[in-house]
Amino acid sequence: MKRLFLLLIPIALFTLNSCHEDDRQATAIQETTLINNTIMQGTWHVTKYIDHGDIKTDDFAGYNFTFGASNELTATNGTVDVTGNWTVTSSGSDDNSPNDNIDFNILFTEPPHFEDISDDWDIISRTATKLEMIDVGGSGDTDYITFEKN
Repeated sequence: MKRLFLLLIPIALFTLNSCHEDDRQATAIQETTLINNTIMQGTWHVTKYIDHGDIKTDDFAGYNFTFGASNELTATNGTVDVTGNWTVTSSGSDDNSPNDNIDFNILFTEPPHFEDISDDWDIISRTATKLEMIDVGGSGDTDYITFEKN
């Protein structure tokens, strides 16, 4: 009987871990969906952009960003339209943080100051009207970007 009990412990632990992993994956998928639904509503503007310690928010002054349903990203200031792409991806979660391993991907191929924000951003916080993100580069340089709804 004792051997049977000892044999069942690893099986129970494996089953519990598998359920926990499924829960984390489901949470990441739900969070990704919420982020997508939030960002596709209305237009947004950059209220903070810090590139390697340099404040470059003014590079995006006057631009309104639209995150389209087809993953098209458009920034316009009324005269100039800049197009790119965006996605929100998840590789699951390593802990209980719903934003862990969720990337907000931005891709612009031009002009240069828009290329600077092309990255896979990690979400720091998200509300219905504000999205704060961070990117820590391989050399330890940290970039920040914040979008707020118009």
